[in-house]
Amino acid sequence: MNFAASDAVSAAARDDDVPLHTLKILVAGGFGVGKTTLVSAVSEVRPLRTEETLTDVSAGVDDLRGVEGKTTTTVAMDFGRITLSGGVRLYLFGTPGQERFWFMWDQIAYGAVGAVVLVDTRRLTTSFASIDFFEQREIPFVVAANVFDGARRYSAEEIRDALDVDPHVPVVLCDVRRPDVAKSILVTLVEHALQTAGY
Repeated sequence: MNFAASDAVSAAARDDDVPLHTLKILVAGGFGVGKTTLVSAVSEVRPLRTEETLTDVSAGVDDLRGVEGKTTTTVAMDFGRITLSGGVRLYLFGTPGQERFWFMWDQIAYGAVGAVVLVDTRRLTTSFASIDFFEQREIPFVVAANVFDGARRYSAEEIRDALDVDPHVPVVLCDVRRPDVAKSILVTLVEHALQTAGY
């Protein structure tokens, strides 16, 4: 192969990796609802995690009710990437769930087209702050109820009523450990964000 042909092949390979559209997506919710798990489940690159071990210093600061077995916490953000069909690439930013890190949310949310708000039906109140945040900033979001082992099952409509979210906001039940399920949540969010924007 001559140099010209080799350059053309290299250029084509680079072009295949260039997405037609890039979108910034947030993955939010309370402490321990599965944000890091969702990002890790779908990311096509090794996800960036900023998890640290919980210590005695956080006792009385972080609310561990319902997640007593949790040993780590996200202290900045998670980051991952997934490319969907049609050349749409999503950059995923998982927000920290503890109240002491909420001051970072505005900066992380800058430029986001939408968000997944993960909820734990055993601790719905931990999701109120995320929902309020996106409603106040008019950022489209979907509610994804992560179904934990042993947790009581509720319908999507029961969860919608309990969270008091608008009828147009999609509410889905999920297990974010499954990559196919996590990906379908992101597709639902992109579709919802496009509809909200009038496309």
